[in-house]
Amino acid sequence: MKRCFVAVLALLLVAFPSRASEPFTVAAKGAVLIDGASGRVLFGQNENAMYPMASTTKVMTTLLALENSALDEQVTAGKNAYGVTGTSLYLSEGETLSMEHMLYGLMLRSGNDAAVAVAEHIAGSVPAFADMMNGKAKDLGIDAHFVNPHGLDADGHQISALGLALLFREAMKNEDFRTITATQRKVIPWVGNEYSRVLENKNKLLKTYEGATGGKTGYTGKAGRCLVFSAERDGMELIGAVLNCPTWFDTATQLLDWGFENFRPEVALKAGEKAAVLRVRGGVYDSVDAIAGATLRAAVPVGTLPQARFELPEAVNAPLAVGDVLGTASLTADNRVYAKCDLLAAGSVERRDLIQSLKRLIRLWVLRLQP
Repeated sequence: MKRCFVAVLALLLVAFPSRASEPFTVAAKGAVLIDGASGRVLFGQNENAMYPMASTTKVMTTLLALENSALDEQVTAGKNAYGVTGTSLYLSEGETLSMEHMLYGLMLRSGNDAAVAVAEHIAGSVPAFADMMNGKAKDLGIDAHFVNPHGLDADGHQISALGLALLFREAMKNEDFRTITATQRKVIPWVGNEYSRVLENKNKLLKTYEGATGGKTGYTGKAGRCLVFSAERDGMELIGAVLNCPTWFDTATQLLDWGFENFRPEVALKAGEKAAVLRVRGGVYDSVDAIAGATLRAAVPVGTLPQARFELPEAVNAPLAVGDVLGTASLTADNRVYAKCDLLAAGSVERRDLIQSLKRLIRLWVLRLQP
């Protein structure tokens, strides 16, 4: 009877294999899914390989514009912006729009003419703006090389899926970017025309996927279909990117579903929360609170038991200033580190010496004399 049961069980396992044992792949040349909180890779498929990125380029263009200009600045389309091929806002030469409206035109309509107008407004020329883009990519430590602000095919204009996801993660730290990329429909002026421009976001996930928070599409014959995207559920935001992916929206949905099914959010410490009390040598106070310098959060695998681990010395020497780094905190699960943050001194501690001791005694004496 026991042998019969084992045989039946073996047949069932062959017929219905566990999902966890199945290799997970997607229909994209390059693909990645990362944890928005920590930036950690949850899934990767050729995620470090460089590919053309098409109009997902405009994530970088928009981020640099937000960092280097005000939304109410007036941007004029010059002769280089007028008539740029591909998707367009149909800007007239000399037409002026606010930076805010240009950026909506960039992110929702994917206007290539708006990209050139913004680039020339910020840097004076497209090559100078490309230098800014590459400088920002270097600062972020991402694999990318930019030649233009719009993503039309150009030799050497490429990014990795991981680089694109990390770039989008950085952009999503900007609240104005978050607002723009999450907007489904926007009406902006059309100077010299009796109608306004009605912009519809090309990112269909905003309508079809529960919790979608933003993204950017891109397509050229060389790059194929490209998409960077994000969604949030129960306080956990996931960010993904697919390059040269014929089933871009379906694949994005597949990646997000996989991520939300297999990971859950965990917050080990909130920013400013006390993690430990540390002994102080030679100070006017004998201890100092060590607090989290940032919220310690990450997406952790379902079924794991995460915990916070602290790396702190037994004691520190005075003097200490508020915000001095005392050590680090790690969010771990199954002996893997999922996120880290600095532990900081919550208060200042002066060095104890004869003069400081006398001053302290005098202060205490004065306080006691006060009615």
